[in-house]
Parts: sequence; structure tokens; C-alpha cells
Amino acid sequence: MKKLTRKEEELMKILWNLEKAFVKDIIERYPNPNPKPHYNTISSLVRLLQDKGVIGFKQYGNTYQYFPLVSKEEYRQSFMKQVVSDYFDNSYKSAVAFFVKEEGLSADEINELVQIIKDRK
Repeated sequence: MKKLTRKEEELMKILWNLEKAFVKDIIERYPNPNPKPHYNTISSLVRLLQDKGVIGFKQYGNTYQYFPLVSKEEYRQSFMKQVVSDYFDNSYKSAVAFFVKEEGLSADEINELVQIIKDRK
């Protein structure tokens, strides 16, 4: 799956939350930018996402209702695999170590991670 642009991800987050929506519904959910994105801008983004195969639609006369074809979890998995590949030489151990060091995880958070790993075995 191709990495989405920041604007495409922003739109997908809204659509994942709404599950299905018309362009006007998507515009209403954009966080407080003044002014809100223009209808044509969002319509163009939706078409790009359709071309990438991540959004589908149902037609009602001249109006289209859009819905995600890719779940948030599917996208997250694909995105994280790419990040680990590109920045951590395919090492999940290095990725986890990075977040432990950079984010200053507490002992409790680290213990939770250890428990998650033990539970997987």
C-alpha cells in the first residue's frame, strides 16, 4: 500500500471516524482551520484516494457517499512496517529501543511492553 500524504491521512482519519460520509460531512469534521477547506479541494482529495484504492463510494443521483476500503488498522500496519524498514533496518527491536529512549517511557510502561511480549509467546 502506498504511503498517503499528510492531507490524505487527515481526510482518512475523518472518514475512519465517520465510516461513511458525503464531502460536506467530511468538511464539517475538519479541525478548526479558518477557513474550512474548499469543497473542490476535498472532492479532489477524495478522487485521489479513490485512485489509490483506499476509498470507495455509493452513488445517490448526483451525490456520492464515500467510505474507507482500507481500515485504520490495515493502514497503520503497512505504515509501521515501512517506518521500521526505512529507519530501523527492519529491526523492531531497534524501533522499540528508540521509543523507549526518545519518549522516556516510565518503568510501568516498559513493564507493560514486556508483559505484551510475554503474552504473545
